[in-house]
Amino acid sequence: MNWMVWTAPTAIFFSTIAALLGGMTLWEILSPTVERKGFLPVATTRGDRFFISLLTSAYIHLGAIGFTDISLWLVLVACIAWMAILLRWG
Repeated sequence: MNWMVWTAPTAIFFSTIAALLGGMTLWEILSPTVERKGFLPVATTRGDRFFISLLTSAYIHLGAIGFTDISLWLVLVACIAWMAILLRWG
């Protein structure tokens, strides 16, 4: 990753996102999903809910960085919980 001049945490972050996307792709191939309606106001697939959870987690992190002094480790735990809730019941 030296050609991008990334730090190790940045490389780990984007590698993790890529691995999660690969895992979701494999899961979709092995077990195709159907749209369903949970607490979100629209019918969504597993991939839709995963994308929404990634996007909202980014905004949660940006809000925590911009407006609070909360440890980002606590924010990460909250985002993982949010992602689990959204993927299960969203």
